[in-house]
Amino acid sequence: MHVETVGAGPRVVLLHGSVTSGTVTWVEQKPLADRFTLVVVNRSGYPPGPPLASTDFETQAQELLEILRPGDHLVAHSYGGVVALLASAKAPLASLTVIEPPAFGIARGHPAVEAFLDSVSEAPRDPRGYLEHFLPLVGSRIQLPDPLPAAIEAGARAAIAERPPHEAEIPLADLAAAPYPKLVVSGAHSEAFDAVCDVLQTQLGAERAVVGGVGHSIPRAGTQFNDVLLAFINRAHRAAAGAP
Repeated sequence: MHVETVGAGPRVVLLHGSVTSGTVTWVEQKPLADRFTLVVVNRSGYPPGPPLASTDFETQAQELLEILRPGDHLVAHSYGGVVALLASAKAPLASLTVIEPPAFGIARGHPAVEAFLDSVSEAPRDPRGYLEHFLPLVGSRIQLPDPLPAAIEAGARAAIAERPPHEAEIPLADLAAAPYPKLVVSGAHSEAFDAVCDVLQTQLGAERAVVGGVGHSIPRAGTQFNDVLLAFINRAHRAAAGAP
């Protein structure tokens, strides 16, 4: 994993999802560096690191544990949320925020989840074909340029190389027992992601927020998402200090 650090204050570790790197995913969170040390993680297989033939959420969870420090606020989007759920059960965090993690294994049997998994399994394995199939499934209306820019093609190849996230065995009991606050964020665009977030909210005793209008790309909502995140982190600080 490659790490970029900016700002000063309590550490907020930002872990990206599929296709886009951490540098691209968290661009709208740069203003938070006025109050926090932002630790932007680029997962293995994504630029600026070298491409990999295959990547695994379990391996990346171990890599993430080497980056995390006691008292970190961990914020993770999409596939990175699956990695974060695996790692954070073993980490002394200040708080955990996951944004639509595709941990579909915890919601198997839900019709929307099964339909989503069936569709994803049919995605082509070339970068353009994969993106044209996958992006509409997560509410993206982006018009792909032709030819694909090098960064987008590299991100697509990295996503294709990822182990399917629904295979992850999320340690729900351990996460529920962890003492730090948890926040689950969804985007009101997908019944499949809503089903996963519903399970996490219930099983972890987590707070729930909905940030709509941007599909799955919730960090791109800018101030709308940042305000939700800041309010949650502030509540976590007050709780840790024993303040009402």
